[in-house]
Amino acid sequence: MDLHTIKIVLILTIPFFVGTIWAVVNAVQKEFATMGQKALWVIVAGIPFIGFIIYFLLGARKGHISKESAVE
Repeated sequence: MDLHTIKIVLILTIPFFVGTIWAVVNAVQKEFATMGQKALWVIVAGIPFIGFIIYFLLGARKGHISKESAVE
């Protein structure tokens, strides 16, 4: 692979990687109705390329940030 191809691949994949990390951290910080739902959303958020999109469209609004984990 030449340097130009590597640059294009990185430009296309880094936003998906950052989005996945952001979604997993967000899901871990939130409280859901059950621990099973939380585990499900953490797994969904961790699916490469599409998991964070599914999480932010469907799962992010189902949980809430607890007062203990909020930074003061």
